[in-house]
Amino acid sequence: MQPFLLPLYQLLRLTPAGVNARIFARAFNHLLRGQNIVSRFNELDGKYVSLCISDIPCDLHFRFCNGRLQAARSRQGGVTISGSLNGFLQLASRRQDPDTLFFRRELNIEGETETGVHIKNLLDALEYDWDAHFDAVLLPPLARGAKRILHKVRRYTPEKLRRYFTTPNI
Repeated sequence: MQPFLLPLYQLLRLTPAGVNARIFARAFNHLLRGQNIVSRFNELDGKYVSLCISDIPCDLHFRFCNGRLQAARSRQGGVTISGSLNGFLQLASRRQDPDTLFFRRELNIEGETETGVHIKNLLDALEYDWDAHFDAVLLPPLARGAKRILHKVRRYTPEKLRRYFTTPNI
C-alpha cells in the first residue's frame, strides 16, 4: 500500500458501501457535466455495473439511468469490474492505459463483458475538457475566471511537475 493512499483506503473501508457508491456517482456525474461523451452514456441505460475494490474490500453497485450513474442497492447482474484501489486510481487519473490495466490483470471484467468493454472504451475515449466543464457548472463570470486561472497554471507549470498531477490535460 502506497502511503499517500492510506487516508483514502481508510475512508473507503470505514464508510458504508452504499454511502461510497452515492458519493462516487455524484462526483462522476458532476465531473462529466459539459463533456461531449455524456450523450454516449445513454447507450448504457438500464445496465448495472459493480466496482469491487479487492484490497479494501469494498463493493460499489451502480445503474445507468438517463445517461447518468446512480447508486444501486445491490448487485443486479450486469458487469463487475474488480481490482485494487491503486488500479482504479490509475484508470481514473489516466496514468495507465485501460487496456494495459486489464491486460496485466490489475483490473478484471466479469459478467456482461460487452458492457464492461463498452464502459472501458468510453472512459478511454474521454478527452476531458475543463473549459466545457467550467461553462456547464459555473456562472459565466466565474467560468471565465476559472478558465483563466487554469490556463495560467498550465502555462507556468514546468513539464517535470505536470506528470505528478493526476488531473488530465494539466
